[in-house]
Amino acid sequence: MAENRNETTAMEVDTAFLKSRRGIVKVAEMVTLFVAFVCFTAASTPTFIAATVLEFLITSFLLILYLFKLNKKLTFFFWPLVDVFNSVFAAVYFIVLSLMAVTAYTVNGTLAGGIVCFMSAGLLGVDSYTLFKNITFNKPRNEIQNQVDEIQGSQSEH
Repeated sequence: MAENRNETTAMEVDTAFLKSRRGIVKVAEMVTLFVAFVCFTAASTPTFIAATVLEFLITSFLLILYLFKLNKKLTFFFWPLVDVFNSVFAAVYFIVLSLMAVTAYTVNGTLAGGIVCFMSAGLLGVDSYTLFKNITFNKPRNEIQNQVDEIQGSQSEH
């Protein structure tokens, strides 16, 4: 019992996620959202500032969730599907937002922020497409999963 008290539990960081395509896209989304935030802040447009900050916070929450593998511990949501919905709605929202910013700009910061929001919308679209493509809904299991099932079945018989 004394040994259990001396053990420390450390958060496991998934550095492979940051190097993966999805991790790179998430980081790129955060960078473009931050740049858009800075542009809109320089132009003093509070509506656009609020939208970019909100999506920046949501994206950073999802990145932290995947980075520390909290999505495997917090199982009350199907996190990839939450991420897909967020990316789809945010992409549509940022397309509309950037069109508004580009067409009705009075300050160059609003124009630059609108252009960067287009890039964010593109990255969010790519993120939602790749993530949705990886989610399996009633697809046949692959050979590896079948082998695991066979091994578990043979072990339970013994």
